Amino acid sequence: MTKIYAFVNQKGGVGKTTSAISLGAFLGQLGQRVLLVDLDPQANATSSLGIDKRNVKNGTYEVLLGGQPAGPTILHNPRFKMSILPASPSLAGAEIELIELDHRERRLKDAIAQSSDRYDYVLIDCPPSLSLLTVNGLVAARDGVVIPVQCEYLALEGLGQLTQTINQVRRSLFPDLSIRGVVLTMYDGRTRLAVDVVQEVRKYFPNQVFEAVIPRSIRLAEAPSFGMPITLFAPESSAAKAYSALAREVLEGDGVNIPVTEE
Repeated sequence: MTKIYAFVNQKGGVGKTTSAISLGAFLGQLGQRVLLVDLDPQANATSSLGIDKRNVKNGTYEVLLGGQPAGPTILHNPRFKMSILPASPSLAGAEIELIELDHRERRLKDAIAQSSDRYDYVLIDCPPSLSLLTVNGLVAARDGVVIPVQCEYLALEGLGQLTQTINQVRRSLFPDLSIRGVVLTMYDGRTRLAVDVVQEVRKYFPNQVFEAVIPRSIRLAEAPSFGMPITLFAPESSAAKAYSALAREVLEGDGVNIPVTEE
């Protein structure tokens, strides 16, 4: 059965989009059929894969507001080994327009349900806010939420609010919503602060933090400007190896047989 995960954190700059793209690319290398859904009006996931968001005529906005099926709007790049439902700047207006619609919190869930069986993994990149778009991502996340957390002090401050939002969605919309795991990002082992943050996050989310820790990496920051995931841009970098380990950890946790060697 298709696994559907939403990547959520209302704080920007924590590696949310990078984690969704990188995990998706490595899952694709490991033989999984992957769909990345760009639910962020900034369309960073779309741009990071070399797609000009200004030229997107059919994407998440049209799927959410226009009632278009997701299938025809999905773009596939065999080189990246994953597909994407792209976003455009028009998605910025969706927040207001969704308020007037029936079943506004489950529009994304209903839309991707028609196509999700074509994929092994659907990864939803949510906006860096606790908005109606994010709620759509949470309701669609049948198999849980992935929370990227930057290894810096301020990244801890919003976790309580995020947890409250998840609990609210559980109470009113989706009782089975779970946290699939927390990804620690931008880790710099040379600083005492990073070590302390890791310890605090593991206390806050006991038994829910992935073992793979993503290091701070210049190569990872450069990859989007070249329009490709880290799997192609710098496959031998420390960040690529960390995301590869995360992909294997996710597959193992989901009970998926892992190939002996990557393609």
